[in-house]
Amino acid sequence: MLIGIPKEIKNNEYRVGMTPEGVRELVKHGHQVLVQAGAGSAIGLGDEQYRRVGAEVVDAPEEIFARAELIVKIKEPQPTECKLLRPGQLLFAYLHLAPDPVQARLLVESDAIAIAYETVTDRAGGLPLLAPMSEVAGRMSIQAGATCLQKSNGGSGLLLGGVAGVPAAKVAVLGGGVVGYNATRIAVGMGAQVAVLDRSLARLEYLDTVFGNRIRTIYSTDAALEEYVLDADLVIGAVLIPGAAAPKLISRDMLKRMRSGSVLVDVSIDQGGCFATSRPTTHADPTYVVDGIVHYCVANMPGAVARTSTFALNHATLPFVLRLADDWQKALKEDAHFRDGLNVYRGSITCAPVAAALGYKYASAHQIVQSFA
Repeated sequence: MLIGIPKEIKNNEYRVGMTPEGVRELVKHGHQVLVQAGAGSAIGLGDEQYRRVGAEVVDAPEEIFARAELIVKIKEPQPTECKLLRPGQLLFAYLHLAPDPVQARLLVESDAIAIAYETVTDRAGGLPLLAPMSEVAGRMSIQAGATCLQKSNGGSGLLLGGVAGVPAAKVAVLGGGVVGYNATRIAVGMGAQVAVLDRSLARLEYLDTVFGNRIRTIYSTDAALEEYVLDADLVIGAVLIPGAAAPKLISRDMLKRMRSGSVLVDVSIDQGGCFATSRPTTHADPTYVVDGIVHYCVANMPGAVARTSTFALNHATLPFVLRLADDWQKALKEDAHFRDGLNVYRGSITCAPVAAALGYKYASAHQIVQSFA
């Protein structure tokens, strides 16, 4: 198969869909790889490194999309990229379609086959291709939140871990999954007072076992949410319903009652955000203030640490790319967990939460793959 790796064009996005190490594995398996010139140069992966492992380096994204059978990206295709997709062409990337009707429409109109990293599952019920970036984003959320708490950045002027004789800042982590766990780990390490809210008792028990009395684990009810959010200096939004739009946990009314200078970091922004006042921001302009509350809602947080993120993600995605390249129909037909990643197939929405969120008729991925020879 001919695989194409275009350069990412989203604001301040420096990750690349495949490292030279990954390209080498694809070539070893008999596949051809096209890499757009400069695709990895921002993170020290030069064109010559790709050439040495057998890739063909081309200048224009149009050539990548025109020739490749499979496009491997990081972030969702931008409108100009969607319009380059061909009928029947495979796209493998983060899509986050539920809050993005424009992208969904363009992918449907392209007649392409789009597989989303974030909805591929595993036997344990996890999200193996979302987890690496959730780990990065969770850790970064505390780093970003601590910076936003500085007075010069609009915050209340608190040092997250406090100092001798001065209390540490209070952090409320909404969601105890991969993002929440990693946010908690960093916040505890920095000396903050941390409360984690979740509706899974099993997850709360796990966090309690890991962190002990260094954190508070709270079953999330409306009353508990209100209590801990209003008392927090920093709130991390870490909730996820795979494929679906994130639930709005903090209303505008609740926001108005928070302490001025408090900070919200919405890691769920890729799925529409979990605060009523959330809207996507970029690394170039990451924050805004509503009712005295600083909002950090960068939609590609791991892009700020692009080298770490690229290698972490490539280690997770490479086996799946190989399976698609070897025989994509067999891969989707025989593996229900991989098939969960199929979001758009030849003009139809094949992910139920996306169809429900955007008002499309749902087409069963299972039924579609049964027609494969």
